[in-house]
Amino acid sequence: MDSGFLQRIGMQYHWRNRDYRSFDEFLMDLKQPKRKNIRQERKKIPAQNLKMKRLRGDEIKSDHWDTFYKFYRNTTDNHWGRPYLTREFFHRLGEKMGDKVMLIVAEHDDKHVAGALNLIGGDTLFGRLWGCLPNAYFPNLHFEACYYQAIEAAIELNLSKVEAGAQGEHKIQRGYLPVTTYSCHYLLDSGFGTAIGNYLAHEMAQVKHVIKVLHDSGPYKEDILNEFLLTQGDGV
Repeated sequence: MDSGFLQRIGMQYHWRNRDYRSFDEFLMDLKQPKRKNIRQERKKIPAQNLKMKRLRGDEIKSDHWDTFYKFYRNTTDNHWGRPYLTREFFHRLGEKMGDKVMLIVAEHDDKHVAGALNLIGGDTLFGRLWGCLPNAYFPNLHFEACYYQAIEAAIELNLSKVEAGAQGEHKIQRGYLPVTTYSCHYLLDSGFGTAIGNYLAHEMAQVKHVIKVLHDSGPYKEDILNEFLLTQGDGV
């Protein structure tokens, strides 16, 4: 870049709201096999005696945050992560951000067993953290709590999109498509900057290719996918 910054492109997975009035209306934009698969996955939630709740603001009590902290620690402990967020952080988050926080919880036999933390900003629902109790295994619960409940919430709140983060190609078959992200970096050492710049050029070509392949294998009907690509622009 002329300013001396190196531009890096990355990829996240977003769900786009086409003014849907219901989750079923969203499903009608998908190819029939994908639509059928999602419906089957969602049916398994009540079949396992699981109840899903979306909580905001004053609905989120102190014990919810204490329990979610256990979920969070279970995730970091089992995936070699560092638990940089404290129990107090989650309590403060609820106190300071109010209705901008959405906590999606799963109950089994009147006990909270899993949850997903989301933040609301502008026209977007941001999915950020997920966790469950140790040894809690319920097929498809992760998909329900993190993806389908988020889509339902965005439709209900008339939000334009759900940003589900950067990892997990399994998100594509559940309605989330890859989009391009950008960051800029300045390196003081010119020689090191040249080496990094060469790497970024190769990485950009690879990311473009991956995004195209993922789009082509996505769950949406062709006309819906083309509309999405047009509204997104070239992007890369």
